[in-house]
Amino acid sequence: MSTPETSRFVRIRVDLVLEIDDDEAVTGAALQALADDTGLADGERALAERAVTEDTAEALAHLVDPFDLVGAVPGVELQQASWSSEQIDYDPDSPEWDLGEDDGAEDVPEDGETTAG
Repeated sequence: MSTPETSRFVRIRVDLVLEIDDDEAVTGAALQALADDTGLADGERALAERAVTEDTAEALAHLVDPFDLVGAVPGVELQQASWSSEQIDYDPDSPEWDLGEDDGAEDVPEDGETTAG
């Protein structure tokens, strides 16, 4: 239920780690997406093409669109989105990569009482 004091806006944070096993396929898909984008000015297209050719992470950022995540969800309208990608060192066994560790969420014990996490 919604009360007048409840905000209608919700922030969803998503952190993805992807393994790219075919740089050329990602770059090619990004270049094709840029070629298909009829609303892009020639100067902007040239800059974007250079960026995606030089950096696979940049190519991936051109292929991932937050609107695609929520565009078909009924009753919501995307108000703002930002995203970036970067190449990282990743060790799935490292405690540094535990999901949810740095998200600011609170731990909720089984009895429902909230404690700081």
